[in-house]
Amino acid sequence: MEDETQEEILAQFKEKRLGGWGLLQLTAGTGLAAYAVWAGILMPGFRRVPLKLQVPYIPASKRQVCNVMTLLKGRTGSLADLGSGDGRIVLEASQKGFSPAVGYELNPWLLRLARFHAWRTGHYGKVSYRREDLWKVNLSGYENITVFLAPSVLAPLQKKLLAELPEDAMIVAGRFPFPDWTACRIEGDGVDRAWAYHIQALRKHHRSSKDSKSAEQTS
Repeated sequence: MEDETQEEILAQFKEKRLGGWGLLQLTAGTGLAAYAVWAGILMPGFRRVPLKLQVPYIPASKRQVCNVMTLLKGRTGSLADLGSGDGRIVLEASQKGFSPAVGYELNPWLLRLARFHAWRTGHYGKVSYRREDLWKVNLSGYENITVFLAPSVLAPLQKKLLAELPEDAMIVAGRFPFPDWTACRIEGDGVDRAWAYHIQALRKHHRSSKDSKSAEQTS
């Protein structure tokens, strides 16, 4: 992604008002200082996660969720939301017919919040939220992937998705695009923007790039 685009999105995000409910969810989701101390000091497993791969929780807006679902329109099958936060993407996907719809999240406070949302909307048992490290999850069984993650995480995640996803899979990124990939479709503007990627096209481009490099080295 161009530096100008990243700065534009970050600037718009900083100016975006969360509102009372958004602030309440942010407070509940992060656990504020108590959770920060527990995760960073008392929980060795979390400390082993490199700092650049630790993603702060910021709830997706209704517009962001809508843009993601627009890019997934017409698709079916299983869906995994990586870093699912309060679970709203998973809930919306389930309502749109994606099954199974699964969210992966390490923060136990956010998992509780997501399960509460599922119970409140009558979807408890219809969706699944799992406390698992996304880097250790085998994604080969998912036809659809959604991510709302920081740019520092998206770069290494590219390799995992290319290696594991089925050929007909689609990936939708919200808030930030994948740094080295070209999206097949884009929906929305600014901080609400979402990008869609077909894994088949990405693999074709990846193989072509490797072949070109090999040809240059042997010439």
